[in-house]
Amino acid sequence: MYYSAIKKWDIADGPGVRVTLFVSGCTNRCPGCFQPETWDFRYGFPYTQETEAEIMEALKPGYIQGLTLLGGEPMELENQPVLLELAGRVKERFPQKDIWCYTGFTYETDLRPGGQRYCQATDRFLEKLDVLVDGRFIREQRNLMLAFRGSENQRIINLPATLKTGRTVLGEWGK
Repeated sequence: MYYSAIKKWDIADGPGVRVTLFVSGCTNRCPGCFQPETWDFRYGFPYTQETEAEIMEALKPGYIQGLTLLGGEPMELENQPVLLELAGRVKERFPQKDIWCYTGFTYETDLRPGGQRYCQATDRFLEKLDVLVDGRFIREQRNLMLAFRGSENQRIINLPATLKTGRTVLGEWGK
């Protein structure tokens, strides 16, 4: 897996101050995407153990609320296994911090068994996440007044509640 950037003090991609990993690779290629360079799966830098150590170090301060994964596209089949491992280590070392993930894919159709971005890692990866912001960016539905998302079709899903109840539960910012 490759990544384009790590932000160590991000306040735009989830609540509080966050560490954000921008992964590379995206087959959605949404018109109006704010980072089209990240569509290339080899854009940026190889993700290594040193990369993970840098992220873990950045998560240490108490004022960091959590980790955000976006891209590119974290739910590409090539990215999920690596991000599953990272999310597991974050949850183990920092159980009080939350993990948000942004995807252009849709939870019910793409990330469930039989979906186009469902693989051996998907269920375990989703179990590590607290919030999933799903749905392609649609330029015609762009709304700058929305919290933590770019277009009106995108949803902020409370994944623990969704996985527990078996129905999609929107988080407080997704209503």
